[in-house]
Amino acid sequence: MSLRAFLSRQVVTPEGIRPAAIVVEGGKIRSVIPPNRLPVDIEVEDFGNAAVLPGLVDSHVHINDPGRTEWEGFYTATRAAAAGGYTLLVDMPLNCLPATTSVAALEAKRQAAQGECWVDWAAWGGVVQGNEENIEALAAAGVKGFKCFLVHPGIDGFSMVGEKDLRAALPHVARTGLPLLVHAELAGPIDAATEHLAGADWRRYATYLQSRPDEAELAAIRMMLSLCPEYDFHLHIVHLSTAKAVADLRAARNEGLALSVETCPHYLHLTAEDIADGATLCKCAPPIRTRENREALWQGLRDGVIDLVATDHSPCPPDMKRLNEGNFKTAWGGISSLSAVLPVMWTEASRRGFTLRDIVRWMAEEPARLAGCQARKGRLAAGYDADQVIFDPDAEFVVTQEGLHYRWPLSPYLGETLRGAVKATYLRGQLVFADGNFAGGPIGEEYRQ
Repeated sequence: MSLRAFLSRQVVTPEGIRPAAIVVEGGKIRSVIPPNRLPVDIEVEDFGNAAVLPGLVDSHVHINDPGRTEWEGFYTATRAAAAGGYTLLVDMPLNCLPATTSVAALEAKRQAAQGECWVDWAAWGGVVQGNEENIEALAAAGVKGFKCFLVHPGIDGFSMVGEKDLRAALPHVARTGLPLLVHAELAGPIDAATEHLAGADWRRYATYLQSRPDEAELAAIRMMLSLCPEYDFHLHIVHLSTAKAVADLRAARNEGLALSVETCPHYLHLTAEDIADGATLCKCAPPIRTRENREALWQGLRDGVIDLVATDHSPCPPDMKRLNEGNFKTAWGGISSLSAVLPVMWTEASRRGFTLRDIVRWMAEEPARLAGCQARKGRLAAGYDADQVIFDPDAEFVVTQEGLHYRWPLSPYLGETLRGAVKATYLRGQLVFADGNFAGGPIGEEYRQ
């Protein structure tokens, strides 16, 4: 197999950002070397000042295939991922039909993915009421961990779990050694808050925000932190939205709990003060909170209490977002974002003094570690898959529907001017996206190891 090299003055390596040449052979990185050590007869692609990042890893995406391909499918989700600089998606177990709560459902998902993927993928399994006997079988069949909801997920077919259900499931989860990803909101505080909103105007974002109080997250996180040492499992808190939980999470880390935490780009970019009434494109659960809260989440990232940033790409057909009504009560609670989140994150991170090395840690290395893919994904280093993103950190562009590429081009970021642009994406050394166009074909595979 012939050697090729990717050359840049800004290669984001585990050791830092430096001029380097990435030598690729057979879809793998053979070495990362100083430019002056390149062999004279090697084929070189020189990207100049554009940065080269490892392919990003999104450990929280709803592909919805099989069963709800009209919402999103493997083909459209992975195509949008390639345009956004992602080379591995880890699919959530709900919104597809059947939900990934059994080995048979996992096999159905594998069938749906055949020949459809522009980037690589893997699957989470689900923990729901009564499926504890499936957990270890799902782990043996290849899921990367498990997801559960402590509140109704907004859709039938994936039941929420309470403490009794968790106590039945957690011994099995612990035996697998895989993480349990938890949507950490409890119904009690939400129900109490909603009771007080009888007759409220649900076109107002303030009404929706009041209906999902910080206390719902805090109570759920505290319950999970109490169960974590008892059952000795890896707890992962998904899409943290309230910074009020950071102190509890920091204390749990200091106690040595097996804990990791993610937040999402929308919590780090949007603020409640700026969301217009009726702007249901901004509805998600937990909700986008205040500007002060946003800055405290950034501090949580800076301090290392929050490990990673994942998209929670949760698409749906336009009518489900109630765009004409602007009703936050009935609109689907999900934000679609796969193609735009790297520029969203860089726009916000760069103005706060963070570097592309931080972006890679949050959006490649740590998500790969969570999903058990850190031996091959998330780094530009010898032995890793030759997944690379060519990124111009200084470019500015306006987000348009044409640049989103997923099934339904809806986004709260439409019309915004963002900083940083994905110029090209390579999967195992093969070009899959460049300058707004897709190259080759869907060569993505399931990550199996």
